[in-house]
Amino acid sequence: MKNPCRNLLRRSGSAGRAVPFSSGIGEMVRFIADKPRWVHLGETLKYALYVCTHPFDGFWDLTHEKRGSLAAANVIVAATVLVEILRLTLTSFQFITVNMEYFNALNAALRVILPLLLWTVSNWSLTTLMDGKGRLGDIYMATSYALTPYVIINAAMIVVSHLITYDEGAVYYVMISFSVLWSGLLVIAGMMMIHDYTAVKTILSSLLAIVGMGVMVFIFVVFFSLISDAAAYFVSLYKEMLFRLI
Repeated sequence: MKNPCRNLLRRSGSAGRAVPFSSGIGEMVRFIADKPRWVHLGETLKYALYVCTHPFDGFWDLTHEKRGSLAAANVIVAATVLVEILRLTLTSFQFITVNMEYFNALNAALRVILPLLLWTVSNWSLTTLMDGKGRLGDIYMATSYALTPYVIINAAMIVVSHLITYDEGAVYYVMISFSVLWSGLLVIAGMMMIHDYTAVKTILSSLLAIVGMGVMVFIFVVFFSLISDAAAYFVSLYKEMLFRLI
């Protein structure tokens, strides 16, 4: 005869396990259906265009008036990664040559994300010692918003590269350089506004932050080199002991 108590416990146990799953689905549905959240994201993304043309007022309001958001900054960074991958793979062979046999989308993504993270941490570390008012999130958000011209112009030049000839390539290279210069100037303007610095102090702190990025990379390389050497030593020691025992 079957034990009714055991069946009851089995049903209650399965129901208990189903609750977190259904709760997670419900949270996801509520997140997707949260219209004010998406409206706010759209407004903060649209504000990136204002920042591009009015950098000083734009970056001041971005952080002090809460006109920006980290969600929009993440979207811009994701768009930058996507455009960089598309630029390397879809640009006309007249202007860029990539060996697709060795192409790695992850490496292309890291070329965008790692410098951004290194710049954010280095700038924050130095500006805290130089009376900077920007927080870590503010630096990341301002730098991400400054990438907007790079995203727009490079996305457009992927299409343009298929419409112009090699002799007209000067247009392509000038626009690519212009996108980098525009984004760089926006970064400087953003750091000036969020840290409340003068132009000279902003340039000085930015140069020191670039040096700090190099120092951080050097420390990481030395650290991982030591770790790999230590691991290789212990592996060789283990093999030697195993060889002598056998």
